[in-house]
Amino acid sequence: MDGIDGRVRGAVDVWLRWLPRWQIGTARPRTRICRKCTGSPIASAAGFGPDVPHPVQHALIGRMSAIVEDAVDDYTAKNLPLLHRELERAAARKRHAGYQPAEGLSPEFQGLDIDPQPQDGSPFLFTLEELAGTGASSDTVPREPLSDEAKAALRHEIELSDECARATGTAVCLALIDHRPRIAEAVERLVEPQIEALVSDMFRGLDGDGPRGGLF
Repeated sequence: MDGIDGRVRGAVDVWLRWLPRWQIGTARPRTRICRKCTGSPIASAAGFGPDVPHPVQHALIGRMSAIVEDAVDDYTAKNLPLLHRELERAAARKRHAGYQPAEGLSPEFQGLDIDPQPQDGSPFLFTLEELAGTGASSDTVPREPLSDEAKAALRHEIELSDECARATGTAVCLALIDHRPRIAEAVERLVEPQIEALVSDMFRGLDGDGPRGGLF
């Protein structure tokens, strides 16, 4: 896994430069479980505890995942011709599928809900999700059927691709462990004070609204 250590170090550097711009008050509550982050070994390797807000974790996990995906793409292009051809065809079909609002986002935003939740009585005129697929082209090339032999060969290449992903993911996690101290320092310095201030404001509001002069 040549270069993984350097890529992980560079991704952590980018995350550390992004983190001071994150504000807890601008984070939208999630309506669905994040498949990228839930149970991710990358979160454990980074030393994230349960109290670290999801957007903070997601931003780093997304960058680490991109390292794995790039390595698998490179391995596939060089060594797995059948799978590479199928992926190229899938990419071509996607290009003809029209506007895709979730495409091209920074790792901090990939996999997140693209639209906020509407407020009661204030519906949106339109949402990005509703715009998905607009402008689709009809001149897509039909997919060629695969022979049984080609299907078996493709399954074997998919297994090799999965092995590459697992090996690269393990290497990324091992490299990330070395950066735990500066990740923890940044979270303690930039994130925890925001959480403490938010909790303090919540309790201050409860104290202000509560009954005065006794328990009852």
